[in-house]
Amino acid sequence: MTRQFETIIYSEDGPIGTITLNRPNNGNMFNETMCHEIRDCINDIRRETRTRVIVITGAGDKFFCIGGEKTGMPDTHLYPGVLPVLDMYEAIDRLQKPVIASVNGFAVGGGNVLQVMCDITIAKESAVFRQVGPMMGSFDAGFGTWYLEDLVGKKRAKEIWFRNPKISAKEAVEMGLINKAVPDDQLAAATREMALEIADRGAFALASIKAAFGARHGGVAGLSRVTHDLLLRLNLDTDESKELSKSFSEKRSPDSSTFGH
Repeated sequence: MTRQFETIIYSEDGPIGTITLNRPNNGNMFNETMCHEIRDCINDIRRETRTRVIVITGAGDKFFCIGGEKTGMPDTHLYPGVLPVLDMYEAIDRLQKPVIASVNGFAVGGGNVLQVMCDITIAKESAVFRQVGPMMGSFDAGFGTWYLEDLVGKKRAKEIWFRNPKISAKEAVEMGLINKAVPDDQLAAATREMALEIADRGAFALASIKAAFGARHGGVAGLSRVTHDLLLRLNLDTDESKELSKSFSEKRSPDSSTFGH
């Protein structure tokens, strides 16, 4: 990938593609540009077969991401004034490759929702997770609630949003908010080891599993990720499909003896 970005860094290491949020002096907060760049980067990744697993992490050793900021955006309640975080979350959710959040510090507000949206999360032991929206008059009544409930259960998810507690990496593992916590100096190596292990699995199988999980919340779009993006491709490679296509183009009746093979 040759595209240059302003707020993120993209790199590849064999089958692993890594997106690094690169605003360490601003807590790696996502602004309008970063949301669009993450979305665009993931869309580029979707169109190549070099990488098998994607990692999202933050620059520096203090912040994964502490949410978003609207600096420089139009002062309006209409779409131009809305931080396009949903474009970013949806891109992660739709990507057919597993996405690992490697949490290298504070994951707060939208930054915590970001790691929730990833398929797997590994964090360093000193990482802290928190939702602070109601403390600031804000909220995420969509991805940040439904997907959080899936991870930790409804009662605990409501407490996280109502009380806004700071959650240590150890506590996050225990409640199912993240998968694994490792010593701070082992995060990069442990993330790479996990990514390489997943990269050895069948790419089509992983894509199918991720699409199946996504179908639950995705409605018709989620179901279509299974039926159109995956099953339709298999169907088009069958003898039945090939014969029907050929007979249609040749303006003749199909040979039904090929059907079902």
